Amino acid sequence: MVDELLDYFQERSTDTSVRVIVLRGAGRAFCAGLDLMTVGNEPFDISRALASQRRIAEIVMRMRRAPQPIISLIHGSACGGGFAMALASDIRIVGESARMNAAFIRVGLSACDIGTSYFLPRLVGVSVASELMMTGNFIDAPRALAVNLVSSVVPDAELGEAALPLIDRMLTTSPLGLRLTKECLRMSIDAPSLEAAIAMEDRNQILCSADPNFMEWVSAFLEKRRPAYADPLDLLMPGEGA
Repeated sequence: MVDELLDYFQERSTDTSVRVIVLRGAGRAFCAGLDLMTVGNEPFDISRALASQRRIAEIVMRMRRAPQPIISLIHGSACGGGFAMALASDIRIVGESARMNAAFIRVGLSACDIGTSYFLPRLVGVSVASELMMTGNFIDAPRALAVNLVSSVVPDAELGEAALPLIDRMLTTSPLGLRLTKECLRMSIDAPSLEAAIAMEDRNQILCSADPNFMEWVSAFLEKRRPAYADPLDLLMPGEGA
């Protein structure tokens, strides 16, 4: 599954046909994390272990680099690596059964794993992040909503439907504008100054205003209809787009 996720998010980096990504677990949980039954089956080798660690951590890095917004729909347990993938998503909607935790520290490891120490304090603040990471305690759906870790809580059976209005609204935005919004948000979190963030915003606005899809949005707005955007590749290579 790690290989499949790595390949999937790598392929999305240049895929203009996919506008929004929805990440959801099958079965009774979003992702319960590492299968502990596999631990210790082979002699420990530091070099191999570090390579495996880096390979797993690369998933969340590719999620952040993917230009498409990622919506995670979370039900049941989201533990360890599952928690990390939820944190790396752009929007989190949880079912009432959702329980999330930095499980790493509960199995004898550090809670700082797969980007958790980066994402969690930026989402909920240092105090709540410290509590969750230093104890490994679960955070349930109501508290996750209260501390702004998630956007909304819905009955488990309504998770799929809850994402549809967000997806529909995103699909009415300019394809380039949506991608540059994710990129700018990601960069601005670590921007060294307000001036640096504004410089990127200014660049993005000029790029978007030069995109023919911007005028399509204006026309659709004035005509009170849904915009019909062209694929960016079609604009670059008429007749040869994906």
